[in-house]
Amino acid sequence: MPKLTVEGFGEFEVAEGKRLVLALTEDAGVDQLHACGGNARCTTCRVEVVTGEPDTMTMAEKNVLIAKGVTGVRLSCQMLCDQDMIVRCPSRWHGSGRPSPGNVPTAEMSPPPEWTTK
Repeated sequence: MPKLTVEGFGEFEVAEGKRLVLALTEDAGVDQLHACGGNARCTTCRVEVVTGEPDTMTMAEKNVLIAKGVTGVRLSCQMLCDQDMIVRCPSRWHGSGRPSPGNVPTAEMSPPPEWTTK
């Protein structure tokens, strides 16, 4: 089982292949934003990967990061827990002024992943 370390929250063993956004909210108890419901549209689920960043990403993640001009972060809704990682979560519900963190993302990645290199 991969080990997920979330700065300020601790270390957690998470199920292999679990979406990072769900590991953050369900296993680590992070009030992570995911305004679009984990569909790679809004970038509110962004995380900073300290170590263990995967070498691949989905085309949906790549395209939305480019379109929004966002760099130095990854979208937790488009990442799978398939290796040990240390992450920071700068995009949190607490203090955001939003009425909710967003609709709960499904277990399956959406849109269906087309993998590419970073």
